[in-house]
Amino acid sequence: MAITEFYLHITFGVVLTLIATLVTWAMLKHGRILDHPNHRSSHTRAVPKSGGISIVVTFLIGMCFIIFFADSNLVNQDYILGFVFSSILIAVISFVDDVWEKSALFKLVTHIFAVGVVLYSGIVIDSLTLPWVGRISLEWIGYLISAIWILGLTNAYNFMDGIDGLVGSTALIAGMFFMAISYYEGSSFVYITGYTIIAGSVGFLIYNAPPAKIFMGDVGSAFLGFVFATLAIIAARYDESRTSFLVMPMLLFHFIFDTTFTFLRRLVRGENAMQAHRTHLYQLLIRSGYTHLEVTLLLSCMAFLQGLGAIWMVNIPGNERLYVFIPFLLIQVVYARLTLKRARKSGVNYADNYSGKEKPLKS
Repeated sequence: MAITEFYLHITFGVVLTLIATLVTWAMLKHGRILDHPNHRSSHTRAVPKSGGISIVVTFLIGMCFIIFFADSNLVNQDYILGFVFSSILIAVISFVDDVWEKSALFKLVTHIFAVGVVLYSGIVIDSLTLPWVGRISLEWIGYLISAIWILGLTNAYNFMDGIDGLVGSTALIAGMFFMAISYYEGSSFVYITGYTIIAGSVGFLIYNAPPAKIFMGDVGSAFLGFVFATLAIIAARYDESRTSFLVMPMLLFHFIFDTTFTFLRRLVRGENAMQAHRTHLYQLLIRSGYTHLEVTLLLSCMAFLQGLGAIWMVNIPGNERLYVFIPFLLIQVVYARLTLKRARKSGVNYADNYSGKEKPLKS
């Protein structure tokens, strides 16, 4: 990258960050969309939400820049338009839910429709590289895997948005590593998209860092999960970098593990796994007496280590990259065991229904 181009990108990033800060401030002061506490909340007063609109705005500005001013050969326009349209659709759906609190069925159906738009535009995982097997063509199964991946990460990211600063800091860290890795491997489209997310996350975190003045809302968390999931496929198949698809699961492994572990644990316990709850690992830590800042810093450290793992991953042969997940899986297993042990010791109630006997939450 030429020095003039470098300064241009830095300037663009700073401008996007300022825009995100202003949009978040506007939502804080004038949005009037409040998150009222209930028995599942980790806050004790009504707090403005939907601050994640700032991340959506910076993303759209970046996409407009790419569509109207960037080299048309970066990525096929059909893929870009499908990506942008479906991302806007997720943001609109999620904003509607923030305002009117739609049912889980409504969100699921609309999310499936948005995923359908992505698949129809041609953004699909078509192959995977496995140890001892090598590269295999997925054919029609690729559509199913792609749908499960995008839908799963969209909801996993949304489920993890329960404490101050957590999903915003993860977006910042994952975005930085993904941007750096894809740029190093020759990306332009994914690189630019990455720093629009970074800029939006920084502008939002100014007001969301513990103690939060505003929450992200579904408009930010579901949007981020959807964009990260779809971007992983674009980077692997259509971007100049051909960044390994496994990089994104590595960067967000702590979110994927928490969501999957909690879902399976509730099934084993005979609970309704589809019912809203507050038994994610990070929620159990909060209910055990840790502050939002402490838990957010802990999971941010995990995200940073996973970023280093992603760098390690792209520097080894493709058919061995799955092995990189092993040490991080062990970290998550230890984290889960220690969290459950702490929760039991603190007398935290694992059941769906709130007992009303736990100590007050710290913010």
